[in-house]
Amino acid sequence: MRLLTLEDLRDIYIKFHQRGLPFLFSKLKIDSFQRTKSAFNEKEIKAANFWNIPEVRLRWNELVTGNSDTTYEEYLSENYFQDAAGVKVLALGSGVCSHELRLAELNPHWKVECFDFSDQLLSIADEIAKGKDLHNISFHAENILKYDFEPGKYDIVFFHASLHHFENIFQFLKEVVIKSLKPDGCLIINEFVGKNRLQYSKKQIQYINKALQIIPKPYKRIYKTNLYKNSYYGSGVVRMIIADPSECVDSESIIPAIHEYFETVEEKAIGNNLLQSVFKDIAHHFVGNESNAEKQRILKAVFQLEDDFLKSNPSDFVFGIYRVKEIK
Repeated sequence: MRLLTLEDLRDIYIKFHQRGLPFLFSKLKIDSFQRTKSAFNEKEIKAANFWNIPEVRLRWNELVTGNSDTTYEEYLSENYFQDAAGVKVLALGSGVCSHELRLAELNPHWKVECFDFSDQLLSIADEIAKGKDLHNISFHAENILKYDFEPGKYDIVFFHASLHHFENIFQFLKEVVIKSLKPDGCLIINEFVGKNRLQYSKKQIQYINKALQIIPKPYKRIYKTNLYKNSYYGSGVVRMIIADPSECVDSESIIPAIHEYFETVEEKAIGNNLLQSVFKDIAHHFVGNESNAEKQRILKAVFQLEDDFLKSNPSDFVFGIYRVKEIK
């Protein structure tokens, strides 16, 4: 376990330039829930994240759906629940609800209820829904851990990059997720399921640094700073708890807990074991330049290195569809 690293000090400097002093001060609050909320409750976060890279998204599509032009929302809509009437979906930790909005748009017969503590992000989602004239999606600013969900109401419980923010995963799945589902209900995730608090192995950190060596220096300048990302040291637990106490708090338990309580319908490895850390804060160099041959070559080389790593290591991200096990 790494308590404090050079990566943490660099991240503090970067956050100051990207999000300002008020954001850093918000991390000094004693209330851990308020520190978590400050990590998400912004209408516009100025950052450069790996998921902004178009080729990364195409890679995800290929890994999940088998077609780089087909998103997982389209894949779900084409292959599942089409014959069911009035499908009720509970989306937990939905944030700005971009994926939930797309699912509601593709599936008029679904009724999607989105829950998140960020009233500001949900207000953005509500405006988008109104602009698209969607009447089958609703938004609820609530503390999910304290909210009393109606038992056995939902056909689907859905998580996109939010389940890893909940602690005591075994208990949470049993007492919140399964309790909310119908007896034959499904859990759908697109999730980080890797190491708690991003405590990567030495081998994973070595591979992340190998990937950084592939990238020429001009493309390693960190967003809104004069720093260059020449190496990666791994995250320290202390900074992660201060920055967001919920981040990857029990992520290692997600897959074991799901496999205990659910039958697997589909489960796809998405990787991101290298991509998430390699392109954090430098992704902007690879956005909007899809025709640049050099950048395409760099991305392909990094993707190949990640594929090599995944041959002998579990994926940090997983897309999965699961059905509640029958009680025997």
